[in-house]
Amino acid sequence: MTEHPSVWGVHMGAHVGDRPLENGYVAIGWTALGDLRQYPDREALKIALAQHYPDKKAGSRPVDAGILFRFTHEMQAGDIVVYPSKNDRMVNIGRFTGAFDHVADDPDDYPNRRQVEWLGHFPRSDFSQSALNEIGAFITVFLIQGNRGEFLAKIGMAAPEDAGPAEGVPEETPDDDTATVAVSQQAEITTGDFVIRQIMNKLSGYDFEEFVAHLLECMGYTARVTQRSGDGGVDVIAHRDKLGFEPPILKVQCKRKTDQVPRPEVDQLLGTLGEGEFGLFISLGSYSRQSIDLERHRPKLRLIDGDDFVELVLENYARLSPRYRSMIPLKQIYVPDLSGS
Repeated sequence: MTEHPSVWGVHMGAHVGDRPLENGYVAIGWTALGDLRQYPDREALKIALAQHYPDKKAGSRPVDAGILFRFTHEMQAGDIVVYPSKNDRMVNIGRFTGAFDHVADDPDDYPNRRQVEWLGHFPRSDFSQSALNEIGAFITVFLIQGNRGEFLAKIGMAAPEDAGPAEGVPEETPDDDTATVAVSQQAEITTGDFVIRQIMNKLSGYDFEEFVAHLLECMGYTARVTQRSGDGGVDVIAHRDKLGFEPPILKVQCKRKTDQVPRPEVDQLLGTLGEGEFGLFISLGSYSRQSIDLERHRPKLRLIDGDDFVELVLENYARLSPRYRSMIPLKQIYVPDLSGS
């Protein structure tokens, strides 16, 4: 292991799920290029990109070639990788083992893999906004510099003040469209981080239950918070009719936490459901794979994670009471939408 390892950030699509974590790797796509180890330098990669991806803008090839070269040739055994998974709100930190694999039939179209020993998995709320902004970079593979020490400190390798930025690796310059899309996406991610941070800092667990009940009322339900003890896993009861006799009746469990919810907690909510009742589990974090599998097979169960909850808040923000709008101060802006271009 190197004494002063580089710290790399890697992005992968949400469709990979937990597979990189369970199988110990991060990966990159570009399936048409085959095994990336066959290209010795950036120039060879530029030529291959032009041949296999002729529809991509010529101006983007230097950036793409730089990403592929870094992933294949510059990452070293002992270097640290930070992987913010898109299917939950977790930041995963590991160490490269040095192994490189090409899996031609990878189901996620990420055939080129670097093997990783995972060292820790942390909620996004554990990191400063500056660190979160840096790992929201516009490219797939990037060198973390400004907040390198914060990520190293998380796994006990160095205190933030002991780990300065790495040197000697040039930054890639994106084309205009890539940079514009990145800025728009970063604005959305930063807003979500802000909303969850405000809730964590300003509301107690019981206050969060009241906020959830209020949000459901903004969505057209009549909702009430249950007693603080003896609720059997039900924190809020909501229904469409004023008296609450007509189904469906929603039984809601609220978790003001940003880590992963295990299946036993979801099972507890399911155990309270009777005829005509549905379970709604709301968390500011994410859910274990077992919990998600349970939701797929139980039509009366709905899991709301942190990203889903932020979306509900934004959709109903204008209807929130002044108290909550003051707690989560937001203003509407328009950002470029080039996702279909």
